[in-house]
This record gives sequence, structure tokens and C-alpha cells, in this order.
Amino acid sequence: MQYDYLVVGAGLFGAVFAHEMKKKGSKVLVIDKREHIAGNIYTESVLNINVHKYGAHIFHTSDEKIWNYIGQFATFNHYINSPIARYHEELYNLPFNMNTFSKMWGVVTPAEAKAEIARQIEELHIEEPQNLEEQALSLAGRDVYEKLVKGYTEKQWGRECKELPAFIIKRLPLRFTYDNNYFNDPYQGIPVGGYTRIVEKMLDGIEVITGVSYQEYIESSPTGGKTIFADRQGNTFDKVLYTGMLDEFFQFQLGHLEYRALRFEQEELPECENYQGNAVVNYTDRETAYTRIIEHKHFEFGKQPGTVITREYPTEWKPGEEPYYPVNNEKNNALFAAYRKLAETQPQVLFGGRLGAYQYYDMDKVIAAALEMVEKEAARAN
Repeated sequence: MQYDYLVVGAGLFGAVFAHEMKKKGSKVLVIDKREHIAGNIYTESVLNINVHKYGAHIFHTSDEKIWNYIGQFATFNHYINSPIARYHEELYNLPFNMNTFSKMWGVVTPAEAKAEIARQIEELHIEEPQNLEEQALSLAGRDVYEKLVKGYTEKQWGRECKELPAFIIKRLPLRFTYDNNYFNDPYQGIPVGGYTRIVEKMLDGIEVITGVSYQEYIESSPTGGKTIFADRQGNTFDKVLYTGMLDEFFQFQLGHLEYRALRFEQEELPECENYQGNAVVNYTDRETAYTRIIEHKHFEFGKQPGTVITREYPTEWKPGEEPYYPVNNEKNNALFAAYRKLAETQPQVLFGGRLGAYQYYDMDKVIAAALEMVEKEAARAN
């Protein structure tokens, strides 16, 4: 059988692309190396709770078009992301706002908070920040940095803040209002019933094969100056959309791009109705090994008798592990640029998604990028 597209990756980018190209009359086959669809937004029911298996995902956007688009596939609740930071036995609101400053210093007005931050910054005499620590101190002062930034950041990156470049923290969101809404976007929420249902609806009527990687599945051979992509069953594909690791597509011939990885430790607590009182609690001290605990039921205001929590541990990434966050430093960005040049030699292969673009994307940006690619493909076809 002949297909117009082989979509490699059944995550959000691949699902949007496949859905839209099918609507335009293309024949599409989707494969994924995991045993399930939906990529990192995959949710599954545990104790009748929709568990975010690969970390918390809160949909938020300022783009009404994208909000309406995703609304075709799910009803969203009115969940507002308001994480808590725990520093030893002290609790603070995030993002850094007047509730945070009032708890930390006993201040009441924005003027008092600004004055305290300015006083701490002035005492440090940092003119040109040379590393992440100096950058953060010059933006927020010592108290905010030491209690809410330092330990969490060092766990995230696996190294001291003094060893990290300043550009990683270009700014710190200091808000001088009593508002714990983490995002500024007017549209936000959690899909009722979980994210997996969204991708199921997107891929409805499209052939999907899970548990197989592109490298295992595809065979290609040049014919008449054009590459014909074929699988072992003799099916052929005019084009490939590859949403996996860009360097892996080229068999790491220029070297490995670097990532940070995550390890998730899930615990079912059938006898506990409410473990921490909030969906997300960040642990900002250096001594606690995990960065946060997620209590999934709170994303959908659950009333189930039990609960499920997930502890999240950042780790060093090693080839063969699941990559999560690109390390966008000078060395890796240069290597990515070299791989992009290689990608230009493959006109029948499209690269997209966070791994294909070596960039961390929020979900709304993933959808927007996929829709943009669809428009370009439709324009070429015409």
C-alpha cells in the first residue's frame, strides 16, 4: 500500500499533523516506539484518577485560535496552575508574588517588597553577572535566590549554580500583586478525562502502530534520484515526518546532542484522600533528592477516596534514555545547527516537535508549529 506520509511519533505534534493531513485527503500511517500514543502528554487512569505519566502538563495559551482548536477534542476545566514551593518546613506561593514576599519578609505593600529586593541587590555589588548564581542574585536578591532558586536549579541541572551560565536565567518573574496564577495566559485548564483522549480523537481513522522505532520499521532505497521509503511489508511512503531526536535520525554521525532526563516515582495511596492539598509542590532545598511532587487528582478537582502522587527526579541523560529537556548551550546549539544542515539534504523528510527542533515547547506552541507545517505542505501540494 502507498501512503503519502509516515508520521514518526504519536505525540501532540505528530497527532495534529496526521489529523490535519488526513482531513486534506492524505493517506497517513503513524508509528511510535512507545507502547502507547500521546507521547509525553500521555495520561492513564489509576485509582480512577487521570495520572500524568511524564510530568505535569497544564494547557495554557494566549492564542484564541489554538484554544479553539484544542477545544474540538476535549472539554477543559478551569484549573489554574498555582504551585507551592517548600523550602524545608517553610511554604511559599509561586510564582514570586506579594504572597511570597509577605510570607518571607512580613511586608504588606508592593513598595515595601520592591524596597527589600532593591536593598538586597545593592548590597551584593554585582555589575556584570558571570554565572547563573550572580544573575539570579542580581535580579531577586539573596533570600529569594537561596530559598526558592538555588537548590531547585541545582537539582534540575545536576551542577552548582556557579557552574551554570548566566543566560539560563535571563529574568525572574517578580510580580507585585497578590496573585498565585502561574501563567499570564487568558486560556488555561486541564482536559476533562485526560490528554490521551485528545490524541485518540486526533488519530481516529488513522492507522497507528506502537512499540516500534523508525530505525526498526523503515527501509529506504534511492530510486531514480528520489528516495522511496518502504517498510518490511512493502508499504511505501512519499514523505516522512520525524518527531524523534534529530541526531538519532542521522545515526549520531556528528555526535550526541545533550539533554536532561527525568525519573518518575509513582505511588498509589488508596487510603489517603488528600496527600498535599495541591497539584504541584516544588521542593526547593538542595537536600531533598526530588524537585517536586505531583498529586494528580487535584488537576481535575477529584473527590476519589484515594490518591496518586509522583515524585520527579532530574537526572543526567545517557544515550538510550528518554530525553526531556535540551541543553541549549553554545556547544549544543552549534551541533544542532550542523544537524539542521544535514536535514536540508533530506527534502522528503520533515522534522518537527521538541526533539526534532531541539527546543522545549509548551503545548500550544507545539500545536501552532504543527499547523504551520500542515499549511506549508498543503501549499506545496497546490
